[in-house]
Amino acid sequence: MSAKYHHFNTLRKPVITEKSYQATGEANQYTFRVASDATKAQIKAAVEAIFEVTVVKVQVLNMPSKEKRRGMYSGTRSGYRKAVIRLAEGQSLEAVEEA
Repeated sequence: MSAKYHHFNTLRKPVITEKSYQATGEANQYTFRVASDATKAQIKAAVEAIFEVTVVKVQVLNMPSKEKRRGMYSGTRSGYRKAVIRLAEGQSLEAVEEA
């Protein structure tokens, strides 16, 4: 398995919310959904390899699962792992901003 393939498995998809969009403009931070077993070092290496930017800081959060109901049926929505990535001054991810 090539390293590039592994990087694409680490980063799942960008998280586009009002809060993450505001952090993009103010603090040069981008939010991604990542693999549940990914470490900060793996996430940093994946972002730097895929987007060719310099990562200053990586923060990782484990989002909890939530209980959902639809009528009399109940279940849980699975939890996920989220990473907030801060880039070096003057750099940006155009591919994420366009999404």
